[in-house]
Parts: sequence; structure tokens; C-alpha cells
Amino acid sequence: MAGHLGPDWEPAGPHRMGGCRMTTTKQPNDAGPQNGAGPDPDFVVKDPEAFARNMAHVLEEVGKAASAWVGPRERGEIVEDNPVSLGEIVQTLSKVSEYWLTDPTRAVEAQTALFSSYMNVWNNSIRRMAGEAPVNPVETTKGDKRFADKQWSEHLFFDFVKQVYILTTRWADDLLERTEGLDPHTRHKAEFYLRQVSNALSPSNFVLTNPELYRETVASNGENLVRGMKMFAEDMQAGGGTLRLRQSDASTFKVGRDMALTPGKVVAQNDVCQIIQYAPQTETVFKRPLLIVPPWINKFYILDLKPEKSFINWLVGQGHTVFVISWVNPDDRQAMKDWQAYIEEGIVFGLDTVEAATGQKEVNTIGYCVGGTLLGASLAYLKATGDTRIASTTFLTTQIDFTHAGDLKVFVDEPQLQTLERAMEKKGYLEGSQMATAFNLLRSGDLIWPYFVNNYLRGKEPLPFDLLYWNADSTRMPKANHLFYLRNCYLENRLSRGEMEIGGHRLDLSQVDIPIYNLATKEDHIAPARSVFTGCRAFGSNVTYVLSGSGHIAGVVNPPEKNKYQYWTGPAPREVDTYEDWLLAAKETPGSWWPHWQEWIAPLSGTKVKARKPGGRKLKPIEDAPGSYVQIKA
Repeated sequence: MAGHLGPDWEPAGPHRMGGCRMTTTKQPNDAGPQNGAGPDPDFVVKDPEAFARNMAHVLEEVGKAASAWVGPRERGEIVEDNPVSLGEIVQTLSKVSEYWLTDPTRAVEAQTALFSSYMNVWNNSIRRMAGEAPVNPVETTKGDKRFADKQWSEHLFFDFVKQVYILTTRWADDLLERTEGLDPHTRHKAEFYLRQVSNALSPSNFVLTNPELYRETVASNGENLVRGMKMFAEDMQAGGGTLRLRQSDASTFKVGRDMALTPGKVVAQNDVCQIIQYAPQTETVFKRPLLIVPPWINKFYILDLKPEKSFINWLVGQGHTVFVISWVNPDDRQAMKDWQAYIEEGIVFGLDTVEAATGQKEVNTIGYCVGGTLLGASLAYLKATGDTRIASTTFLTTQIDFTHAGDLKVFVDEPQLQTLERAMEKKGYLEGSQMATAFNLLRSGDLIWPYFVNNYLRGKEPLPFDLLYWNADSTRMPKANHLFYLRNCYLENRLSRGEMEIGGHRLDLSQVDIPIYNLATKEDHIAPARSVFTGCRAFGSNVTYVLSGSGHIAGVVNPPEKNKYQYWTGPAPREVDTYEDWLLAAKETPGSWWPHWQEWIAPLSGTKVKARKPGGRKLKPIEDAPGSYVQIKA
């Protein structure tokens, strides 16, 4: 907060707070928010003594948070807990500054442009004080919720701060865009880091420069900050020295009680996963069973939220015999489990379980996100080993080619991989909090700072939201698995090129000729639609590529009854030259993609047979769904 002066703060006076004074009585010469009418009563502390007491409580809670942060580091339990280091950010952005500072002409040009813009804002402030209309005022981007409060425009101080911030961030973006000589990866990192800095420094994130926060603080005499800092200390302690930002009211949800409710049984398990078979809801079912391979970076129940939103429940209701892999939340025992282990002890183990429970050798499969990437690799691996049990595959927001992999590539280069490997060496895994932070940083303006402001500055508990509860239920990453994934996919893009090797086999996706349904989502920031489209070309079959509205989660978890969003269908990716060509040829259909997929999968699922109970005659159920592995917290 220091350095961001509020609208009625002065450097001296009877109620000093960190070198500044918050006005508590009207002074004769005080300038009001617009025209000298006196300080706005909304921004004046009503009870200075209560305010001072509350600030003492704030400092107490900040001390608790600091203690929770320092303790694990002093004990050596935490060495590096951020997905990217401050040094990495400084080193990257310094390459941009070098371009401008090494040439005096360029430096003067940049400084002059910024100073000129500041003078325009200053002159407009003078005009407003004189009752004149501003000239070419700085406008916010349409839909920017940070500056929705009317005081951002009506109050001179807040309007000035807002415009200076917007001008500065746009100036910085322009400098980066005009910087020459940067390689594509460095430019991508610089853009990402600059966006993080801009989001973090927004005046909406500080009490003294946010009119809504300022009003709430003086109205409650700082009680909002006491509540907020108490939550801050609790979240720091809950994260074991790393801030576990709460995005949802976790007390309202429990796996197996409020979500993951589709009836079923765990029918097999090993050190890597449990296999769940769901109980039938129809008298007859399709002969060919369905095996789902979810991501291990998150837990499978994103596909089994409450029944009306559950994709798994819907699948069972359509007459499918559904199995799902529930990955273990790994610890040091899984440290050396690589992709071959996850294929053999996960997907192949799942195929064996399906065959034992149903007697069927041919299986339809679904892979979601990185689970889909593993499934894609397994198609070529099983082809090379002579295992032909997978008869069709559906990919949900899955990358096979990583050329256009989006902002996650920012975290992957050789120096960062070496740093990550050293960080994982001690425990044998990556903490789930680091992956959660990395994903949140992809959309920090939506997933970090609004919750930081609401929780810790406004002192308000977040609302219950099942998707965000699931998002926060993070999982750890085993060392061998994670490093193989980052190096072979994000860094070297080996899978789509036919260069990935697993178990002595070079994986050639062009030999995979089974039917494939590949779903992308239009606003996906994790598996961009262009990236998913490009990956379709690696397979030997004509892939059915479908584009859904919304993003990585909402575009997939979209029950037909909601009648939300839309999807697009078009020619096979091999039949057009570019992603843009496909978009031009695509047909839009309102609503969920689920029924379209069902029409695609039904002819591939065989005739109807009598419904199967979990485990069949050969497998004895171990426990009820959703099983115990999914309950393990990181």
C-alpha cells in the first residue's frame, strides 16, 4: 500500500499512520473531490480510535502470516515455491530495457512520449477543477471491471490515478511491441511477465487508490482489513508457508457428498491409480465399454460434479458402461514413475480391468487435457507393441502438437527446466500449489487479483463455486513424469513429430488410424484451439474436429439442458490448409456438443446388451466411488 496516497491523506497531523494522516475533520482549505466543497464524507474516518485499534489487529494478523511464511524457509522445507523466479522476470524484461537504453535517441523518444501523456492527464485535471471539459481523456478498455465504480471517473484523484496507470501500461506494452532483436520465446516471456506486473500494480489492488476499498475501510473503521488479514494469515498457514488463495468457500463442498456422486465402485487399483466402474442407469447398455483418461494435474471429478453438471452421469444415462482412471495424488513413492509407467500402470491397467469386468477386448476411450496427451502417446505405443484394444478415441481440449501451446510455454525453457529439476530433487515431486499458481497466472486478472482484493482487502469470504473448489483441489507432480512431459512436449514438441520414445519404441502417430473425435474450446488458454487443430494432422485417420464455445472447463462441462454456448463442425483438418480456413468453412450449432458426440460415438459402440454391474463376475469391488485416491489432499 505504501507509495499509493489516498484522496485526503497528508504528510502530518494528529492521526499519523506510516507517515501519512487520514483526514478526520474538515479543514478550511481542503479541496473536495470536484470543486473545493470540502472532503467527501465517504472518505473520512468516523471513529479514529476504533480505526487505530483495528490497524493494530491488522498488524497482528500480518505478523502471523509473516511467521507462517518464514518458518518453513528457515527450516529448509521450502527452497523455491514459485513457478517462475523474480530473477527470471528481471532478466527477461532487462533485455527489453537494453534495447531502449543503449540508444540515447530511442530512450529520449520513449521518455518524451510518456511525459507528454502525463502532461495531458495533468492538464485535464486542471481543466476539470476549473469546470471545463477534459480534452482526449484516457478511456478504459471496454468491459474492464476493475474500474466500474463511478468514482473512478467522477473523483479527481481516482480518475487521475486510473488514467496514469492505463497510460503507463499501454506505453510499456507499446515499448515491448517495438523492441527489435528479441527471439520469439523471449518476447513471449516478456509479454507474459509484463502483463503480470501490470495486473499486480493496478490501483484497484490497493486500499488508498481504490475508491470502493477506501469507502469500505473508512465506513467500517478498518474492520474489513482485520477480517481480510485474518484470512490472509489462515491461507498462508493452510498452504504451509505458501499462500493458498481461496477462490471458493471450501466449507460448502466435499467430494463424495456434494460432487463426484455418480454411483459406482472402485474395481481395481495399484500404486498409480484406481479404476472406477459406474453402475448402470439403463436396462441395456452399449456392448463396447468406455474408458476415461482424465488429467493427473487435476482430479477426475471435474467430469463428475453435481449430477446435473456431471458428464460421467450423463454418459451412464446414455447407456454407456463407463470406467474412469482416478490417478493417485503422488508422493515420493511415485517419484520415478515416468510416462511409460503411467501408460502401463494407468491406461493398460485400465484396459485390462475393463476386459476383466465386461469380457470386452475393444474399448472406446476419452482423454481430457494432459490425460488426452498421454492417451495420444499410448495409441502409438500400443500400436507398436501390438495392443489393438482401443477402438476409438475422443480428445477433450488435448494438445498433441505444442507449436501453438500458449502461455504455459513461458515456464518451459532449458534454464527453467534445470531449476525445476533441482527443486524436485529433494522430495521427488512438485508441490500442487506450484502448478495451481502457474495455472492461475495464465489468467491472473480473473483468478488472482479479484480474489486478493475481495478476500484480503474487503474482508469478504468468496462465494461457493464448485469449479473453483475443484480448481483449488490441486495434485502433486511426480518428478520423472513431469520432467518428461515438459521436455518432450512443451520444449521439444516430440510427439507430433514422431520423435518421442517410450519403452524403446519411437511413437509414430501417423500409424494410428482409428476414429478420433477431437474437441477444442474457442477461448481455451491452456490448450488453444489452434494448437488442438494442428495436432489433428499428426494422426493417420481423418479426425473429426469440433470447436466448442467458452473455455477449457466450461466449454467441456456444458450439459445440454443448460442450452448454453454453441459448437462448430467442419471439414477434416487435413482437408483445409489452415485453422482460419476451417473456421470459414465451419457450421455453428447452438447448445452443447454432448449430443453431437453421442451421435458420433453410438455407431462405434456396438449393439445393446444387458446392463453390467460393477466388477462383473471376475472383479470384487474394493470401495464405493469416488474412491479414496481422489480424497488425498496435496
